[in-house]
Amino acid sequence: NIRKHLAEVIITMSIIERKYDSELRQTAKAIGAAGKGILAADESTGTIGKRLANINQENTLENRCAYRSLLFQSPGIGESISGVILFEETLFQKSLDGNSAVVDALRSEGVILGIKVDKGARVLPLSNGEMFTQGLTDLDIRCKQYYDAGCRFAKWRAVLKIQNGQISERSIQETAYTLARYAATCQANGLAPIVEPEILMDGNHSLEVCQYWTEKTLVALYKEMSNQNVLLEGSLLKPNMCIPGTDNKDKKSFDKNALATVTALRRTLPVAVPTVCFLSGGQSEEEASLNLSAINKLGPHPWQLTFSYGRALQKSCLDAWQGKKENVKNAQNAFMARATANGEAQLGKYSGGAAGSKDSLFQKGYVY
Repeated sequence: NIRKHLAEVIITMSIIERKYDSELRQTAKAIGAAGKGILAADESTGTIGKRLANINQENTLENRCAYRSLLFQSPGIGESISGVILFEETLFQKSLDGNSAVVDALRSEGVILGIKVDKGARVLPLSNGEMFTQGLTDLDIRCKQYYDAGCRFAKWRAVLKIQNGQISERSIQETAYTLARYAATCQANGLAPIVEPEILMDGNHSLEVCQYWTEKTLVALYKEMSNQNVLLEGSLLKPNMCIPGTDNKDKKSFDKNALATVTALRRTLPVAVPTVCFLSGGQSEEEASLNLSAINKLGPHPWQLTFSYGRALQKSCLDAWQGKKENVKNAQNAFMARATANGEAQLGKYSGGAAGSKDSLFQKGYVY
């Protein structure tokens, strides 16, 4: 009976058209290259507007273009950044002089282009404020367009909340199904999917509670990934680290956070997945780097464990820039200092002190 079942599985898999599998494997592995990780520059127009407002700049197309060009043109970006997640506007955006595409600077450095494809989180009907993510309806059409435009991976964020120590089974199953369907759709159209089940830092839950629900979420996710015929070798995971909630005063050491995080992965994550790129989730720049380094010091691991940071790569850069042309070089230096620090953290070699901000970047119920 077992042999018959295996034969049926092999036959089923062989008749599924999977023309991108080799490319998907290469992309997922390349993103986890030693000493490198992802810059998440996929903030929506509204979210980047808030960042610009913090430095007294208007949310104009020109300012958004100027800032993203600053990041992408940072000298040596390809030494620490393997991939960049883009917002759709940026993928098709021309530089300020109109002579080239904004993303050409990334291509010239060998940085892999990625794209945010979800359409944001909404409240799950008849729930206690739990969330679901929109965007599946026309995803196949958009994935084809993004692939043709040069993207080779995608990202979809799902949001889960620990409330009174619990995440509902409904929320977990909704997250698992949506992420797996997204992943399958991406792979059918040539994009390596990053699945991001983010358990928010909001709340007073303990480290142990965060670890427990991280494990439960990942088990459900990878069961559904199997149901949806997702090629794990051509996919990536972007999870939260296991850390106490922001309102919990019993803060843990980087080593304890790391052990809880690695334990959760060892219990739930198939070794076929080549690359895990952690989200920063509102940690300060320094915290995000030190936690990642502590995680990698516990290696070797069966996966590459790296970063996919937005706020934790950009705060010092934005503060240095202030929207002024004369500050571009200093801002790029600040960005590259954080990129280099996180590249070292991916190797387990970062011990702090790279001029990063220690200010918390937490925002309650963060959406972008």
